[in-house]
Amino acid sequence: MSWLTNYVKPKLQRVLNTKDTPDNLWHKCKSCGQMIFHKEFVAARYVCASCGHHDRMPPSDRLKNIFGGENFHMIDMPKVLQDPLKFKDSKKYTDRLKEARNKTGDQDAIKVGVGKIGHETAVVAAQNFMFMGGSMGMAVGEGIITAIRHAIDIHAPFIMVTASGGARMQEGILSLMQMPRTTVALQMLRDAGLPYVVLLADPTTGGVSASYAMLGDVQIAEPGAMIAFSGSRVIEQTIREKLPEGFQRAEYLLEHGMVDMVVHRDQLNAEIGKIISLLMAGRHNTTKAAE
Repeated sequence: MSWLTNYVKPKLQRVLNTKDTPDNLWHKCKSCGQMIFHKEFVAARYVCASCGHHDRMPPSDRLKNIFGGENFHMIDMPKVLQDPLKFKDSKKYTDRLKEARNKTGDQDAIKVGVGKIGHETAVVAAQNFMFMGGSMGMAVGEGIITAIRHAIDIHAPFIMVTASGGARMQEGILSLMQMPRTTVALQMLRDAGLPYVVLLADPTTGGVSASYAMLGDVQIAEPGAMIAFSGSRVIEQTIREKLPEGFQRAEYLLEHGMVDMVVHRDQLNAEIGKIISLLMAGRHNTTKAAE
């Protein structure tokens, strides 16, 4: 019996299980619970075919969706100090960075691409919520400023895709300083007469929503996106009242004038192309003040 158990049975199992089922073969919708083939889910731009729920999207796929394909190139992000405060909680900050980089394949929570959207060249920066909750640290701040400067250099509109839990606590005040720094950079963009369009993805919260996320010339949101400064539970405990249904969701903000439009992911390329085309009309022949 031991010979059958210890030798024959493992041999049979190896033969029968030569094709293991991949861990990501299926995706379960967070909204309706529908099981979807992962390939079909990615092909549908991370949108549930059953209920239309817009799931979180990696920045590489996000850029492809906005640019309408592969017609763009990436901008190298500047290097920043890895652990300026030598921060440690239950883990070292450097260890958390290593884990996030291994998990996502990205250096930090932002990617920037340059390419054509419709007939206009544009600079698009996308935050990555999968990288430490898309938290805003020095790398994100420098990435946004680099993107804005590049937009000014090539005289192109700047589009920011926000998806963040807020400022990165491991960088303390250096993280909070990115709020005024990015705001000043956006003022430079306006001084150059260039449009700034914001796409609010799920979630956009904290210091990000208190700075560059709410400064767009046009504010677009994805369906169902959570957009807030603090959580609803904190607000309810503070004001001691029950909040309205759908509070802090994109549709509620649209109804109350906080965003200009809610756009399905399938239509983003066309809608953003239309917006920047209108905003850039007559601006191509203007001479920069510096010149």
